[in-house]
Amino acid sequence: MKFIILVIDDLVASGTPEEMVEIDAFNDKLQANGQWIFAGGLSAPSNGRVIDNRNGANINTGKPLFEAKENYSGFWLIQAENLEVATQLAFEGSRACNRKVEIRLLL
Repeated sequence: MKFIILVIDDLVASGTPEEMVEIDAFNDKLQANGQWIFAGGLSAPSNGRVIDNRNGANINTGKPLFEAKENYSGFWLIQAENLEVATQLAFEGSRACNRKVEIRLLL
């Protein structure tokens, strides 16, 4: 089963050197256990743009979908045997990055 773990961040003091060490260690563990698919960080929400070209609308809002205090700042794509294992990995990822995370099953 494949899951996404989304990092929830308020963009205050994000990605300290200490946190990056812990994130790298978590990434290494995922890779060693064959649970790693991909991971990445996201630019600031202010860089987001909503594009809508349904029916040739050609709309670019020039802003993100949501203007909220908390936003997604990164993610892990993982594979795990079941939701329980993925949830445990989400707990470990949350500890590693020192942020709340959201986990979802990929369909």
